[in-house]
This record gives sequence, C-alpha cells and structure tokens, in this order.
Amino acid sequence: MDTFRGLTMAGMVIVNNPGTWDAMYWPLAHAEWDGWTPTDLIFPFFVFLVGVSLTLSNRTLTAAPWRIGRRAAIIILLGLFIAGFPFFDPHHWRIPGVLQRIGICYLAAAFVYRAVQPNRACTRAEMLRSFYVLGALVAVILVVYWIVLTAFGDLTHEGNAGARIDRALMGGHLWRERWDPEGLLSTLPAIGTALLGVMTGLFLVRPVANGGSSSGLRRTRDVAALAVIGAALFLAGQAWHVAFPINKQLWTSSYVLLTGGGAMIVLAACMYLIDIRGVRAWSRPFVVLGRNAITLFVVSGLIGKLLILINVPNGDGSRTSLQWVIYERGFAWIASPRASSLLYALVFLAVMYLICDALHRQGIFLRA
Repeated sequence: MDTFRGLTMAGMVIVNNPGTWDAMYWPLAHAEWDGWTPTDLIFPFFVFLVGVSLTLSNRTLTAAPWRIGRRAAIIILLGLFIAGFPFFDPHHWRIPGVLQRIGICYLAAAFVYRAVQPNRACTRAEMLRSFYVLGALVAVILVVYWIVLTAFGDLTHEGNAGARIDRALMGGHLWRERWDPEGLLSTLPAIGTALLGVMTGLFLVRPVANGGSSSGLRRTRDVAALAVIGAALFLAGQAWHVAFPINKQLWTSSYVLLTGGGAMIVLAACMYLIDIRGVRAWSRPFVVLGRNAITLFVVSGLIGKLLILINVPNGDGSRTSLQWVIYERGFAWIASPRASSLLYALVFLAVMYLICDALHRQGIFLRA
C-alpha cells in the first residue's frame, strides 16, 4: 500500500511541476477532454487507495464518528488553504479541489463501510454479503450518474449537468470561470472509485473458508484474482467508452471502471513483487513518499505556487517568476525542451523526497 501510494504521489509531483507547460511528453499531460493518458490515472489511484486503507485498520470501524468527520474536515480545509494561498481573496477563492474531493470521498466511503461492515470479527459469509452490497451500490452510482449526465445537458465543458450545478452554487469560485473538474456532481462517481477500493480491501482481508490464517498459496491466488478482476474492469471501462466516453474532467462511469481496474492491476503487481517474491529494495523511496502523502501534497503545492508567484528582476528592468529563472538558467540549456522540462520535475521530486526522507528517519508521519 505505501509503495503504491508513493508511486502515485511521485507521479503527481512530476506532472504538476514541469519546467514548462509548453514542453511535456504526452504521458505527462492530461487528455484534453475525452480519452486518457497515464497522467489521468494518478488522481483516481489515490482515491482508490483511500478506500483500500479503510479496510486495513480497525480504527475505521471503532473510531467515534466525529473523528472520521474531523479527519475529512482537515483534509478539505487543507485543500481550501492551498487554493487560497497566499492572497486568500474571498472573491476568487476556488472552492472545489483535489484534497476537497479526497476528503469527501473518504467521509462517504468510511461511513458506507461502517454501515455494511459493523466489525472485523465477522464470518466469511457476512463479509461476502458486505462485498455484494458495496458492488450493488457502486453499480447504482455509475448507472445513475450516466443517466443524469446524458439526460440533462451535454458532455461539454460548460454544458454538462455538473457544470451547471457548480455555476449555480459556486459561481466565481471555480477553477475555470464556468466549470470545475472537481465539481460537486462528479464527486459522486469519485465516491464510487473509493468504494471499489473498499471492495478490494475486503477481498484481500476476507476470512478463509475454514477460518484458518492466510497462506502463501492463498496470497498468490488472491493477487492473481485481483489482477484478473482489474483487467476485466479496465476492459469494461474501455468498452463503455463507446456510449459514455472516458473523461477525467467529468469522472465518467467508464473512467471509474477503467481507473479502478488499473489500480487493481498495479496493486496486484506491487503485492506480487514485494509480498510474494520479496523484491523490496526498489520500493523504499516510494514507501518514504507514501507514508507522508498528505504532507508531500501540501508542501509540494505550496512550494510550486511560491516559485511561480515570487518575481525576480531581469537585467532589462522587467521581472520574471523565480520558477522560470531556475528552469531557464539551470535546466533549459541541458537538453531538448521536453527533456529539460522533465529533468526540472525530477529534481523537484528529489527535493520533496529529501524532505519526506528526513521526516521518515525521525519517525514523523503527518496525517490528517
């Protein structure tokens, strides 16, 4: 889990901090609208892992409800802080955002999980029943979202039903003036992504039929089954694309299946390499990043913003952002524009890693 989360966070830092947005390799750029690139897998992978993590600790089931609400509120408030930083202009403060969506998905998935899985000390049949209830709920969410989006409005940036709701409720506080990729309505299928993570977690921690402990053989079979299920969902999402296009900005139902299936495949690969084959040396940097994921998100976001907002004088009296000066003088001359832009992003990631590694060595893990 930590390795997969760290891989996801490393990808996020790289794609969010290029040397220049004008020169990027295609896998590091989002699809313009319909379709997907590897970059479009990062956000849903993290939401998926939020769901998986809920099943791996008794705290989700035993904690007081207000503690779950407090954690969700902290995540949402951190997102609002980053959106407003450093000017905090109330007239143009973006309300939706990545952390805001993660907080809402965590809150919804945690309470759904508590409702269908009252305790960990349950029989295999009871856990399977929870699994089926969750599956039915995800199916309802995806079908209802499909109907709503296709029946009310179109699938364009400004004409989709979600954008119309966001303009009515949060006009002036969106990423774009008339729409936002993390809007209210599209958070509903994102909750479906988190619930797919919960289902995956339940599958991995379920009791064996005879009540015994997990064996190496069972773990191998689970990993293989997870990869097969993931591949089936990935292909189902690709097939649904014909009727309901894969679209990260709208978080379409086909996108949920494709990215949820992809996340299962990557998780299965990590489990196979680390848990079954014992190949672990490569994973340590990602474990370091994954165990302080929220810290990495917040710190990298604030530093990235500051580098753009801080202006330094040029020789002709004009001023340029500090980020551009660092890129132009330190990286742009090294290689082609795209390679130099990627090199800048990798160095930025290395700096973030050093910060997380220092925290990791001191046993400091900052969580909401």
